[in-house]
Amino acid sequence: MFLYYNELLRGTFMKRDFDIYLEEWKNRPDRKPLMIRGARQIGKTYAVESFAKKHFKSLITINFEEKPEYKDIFKTNDVKGIINNIELITGLKVKEGSDLLFIDEIQQCPMAIETLRYFYEKNPGLHIITAGSLLDHTLNDLKYSMPVGRIEFAYMQPLTFFEFLAALGENMIIDFIKTVGFETKISLPVHEKILKLVRLYYFIGGMPETLKNYIASNDITSVERTHESILKTLEYDFAKYGTRSQQEILITLLRFLPKGLGRKIKYVSIDPSLRSDSIKSALRLLELSRIFHPVKNTSASGLPLEFGIDKKNIKPLFLDIGLVNHILKLKLTALEDLVTVNEGGLAEQFVGQELLATEPFFTDPQLYYWTREGKSSSAELDYVIDYNNKIYPIEVKAGKTGTLKSLHIFMFEKKLKKALRFSTGLPSKTKVSAGLTIGDSTVEIKYELISLPIYLASEYKRFI
Repeated sequence: MFLYYNELLRGTFMKRDFDIYLEEWKNRPDRKPLMIRGARQIGKTYAVESFAKKHFKSLITINFEEKPEYKDIFKTNDVKGIINNIELITGLKVKEGSDLLFIDEIQQCPMAIETLRYFYEKNPGLHIITAGSLLDHTLNDLKYSMPVGRIEFAYMQPLTFFEFLAALGENMIIDFIKTVGFETKISLPVHEKILKLVRLYYFIGGMPETLKNYIASNDITSVERTHESILKTLEYDFAKYGTRSQQEILITLLRFLPKGLGRKIKYVSIDPSLRSDSIKSALRLLELSRIFHPVKNTSASGLPLEFGIDKKNIKPLFLDIGLVNHILKLKLTALEDLVTVNEGGLAEQFVGQELLATEPFFTDPQLYYWTREGKSSSAELDYVIDYNNKIYPIEVKAGKTGTLKSLHIFMFEKKLKKALRFSTGLPSKTKVSAGLTIGDSTVEIKYELISLPIYLASEYKRFI
């Protein structure tokens, strides 16, 4: 393997930024029961258990998937009675301040979701966290009264690139990346090492179990084996929320979407024999499972970007880049020499995952792209973001260079002054001055282009 790690530094425990958010939640006086939402196997339960071990005297867990009979406890709104039953079953006293009550796989008991409002109203001092792998499906179809305003949500994503580096013990690289500026002199060996680490992340990805097994075994086949196991688990889940025909479509989409990264989803390209409404319904189910994240097409004519979306045009962002490469059957060998047919799509997937993870944990993050279709003036930008009430376009390049025609068109139409580009090049800040042909005339456009290496995707805010 081309990378060597200090065995003393390689992380036994995976430190995550989400841990800090849980600590903030614990200490807030206006705290409400917390519901963690996220895809299966991204580490929700592990995060809660690790958090409880550090900050509470006891963790009292109710898991409706392991013990479905516990549902009977929540058939009442009597909070005192519910707590009494939990104490009798677990043999543990539930104490405010020192204990954490964790209700796992809560989607199996919708009544328990409704009960959360009464915990907040009648027992606000008790720390309660809930989670569930297919929680969004239950919330979408909830027949019971949703405790609006009496619970709060937190959204988990796969491990970020920084969290991946921390688990590998590459803390000096993290510290270096976080201090890089336009004036920083990055030596070529350091730059190339970080790009190799990015490449390694491409193939291992951010699913905690995959990284854990890789670190434990240092075995490439363990990565492939774990990815396949995760995908099979996701496929088995389809039986829980789809008909038999829907399950077949879901499996088809699961294997198709990674092939379409960076491109607008065209139903006919998936399977010409399938009805468009069946595909649309299946995509929605995958979205609720957080396996698929739709990157929405926006006109970007103003804020919020959501107001300018075209619901018919979306691009796929998959759950995890490591799973993407497994589905594409790319092997974790000779990464320096491997050039794939979908380099641009993989780069977009990486940046997309990093952008999602930069949003606050209490928000359900959204991603947008921009396109203009025309016979002689088609243009498309990979991402469009808003930060501090300003719109910024983002170009993602798999290599060091590439044309900027689409970016020129966007900057001219929207009359913006600053743009972002991620590539494998070094950081730079350039005053762009170019001629753009509009009809029979040529106009001059001027703007500032901030070019950053792809490994700085999560650091973009401090550069703009």
